[in-house]
Amino acid sequence: MKALVIADRAPEKSLRQTVIDQGIDIIITLGDLTYSDLAELEYITNIPKIGVYGNHCSGTYMEQLGIVNMHLKTYELNGLRIGGFEGCVRYKDNPEAVMYTQEQAIAMMKDFPPVDIFLSHAPPFGINDEPGDMSHEGFRAFSEYLEVNHPKVWLHGHTYPTEENLVRQYGDTRIEYVYRQRIVEL
Repeated sequence: MKALVIADRAPEKSLRQTVIDQGIDIIITLGDLTYSDLAELEYITNIPKIGVYGNHCSGTYMEQLGIVNMHLKTYELNGLRIGGFEGCVRYKDNPEAVMYTQEQAIAMMKDFPPVDIFLSHAPPFGINDEPGDMSHEGFRAFSEYLEVNHPKVWLHGHTYPTEENLVRQYGDTRIEYVYRQRIVEL
């Protein structure tokens, strides 16, 4: 199953054309995007569209574009169970931003069921993050979830790992870091 995954910056190529040319089965958004970044999605109605908001998102564009908000929800597709979590670690006081403390995230993820694919804006703590830089630190709740549930694939954006420190595998879980747009085989 081919996913067109979009995170953190407007896509460079036409989303509609990419869906047609690449035989995309699902569109996944990982946050820090705007309505105008994704406006073409309004006209793509023949495949599922799911996503999570990032810390810089308005929190209002998904419904308009027919995207299922996956925050703390699960979604079944072709025998795969997909789950998600929005935002990043709280690093400043801004009631408009989608951010949570480490403790809030742990409480929210406490009873989250096992999934095959996990969508998040921020990464798990210690994986493609920048510990010590609160704005790009990963969630400890995600690291705990990985240890216990071993999803097949974890998709995230938010940070800027270099090729030298990019984590692509963690135990049984394939880690897919996305910036702008990527086609990912699920």
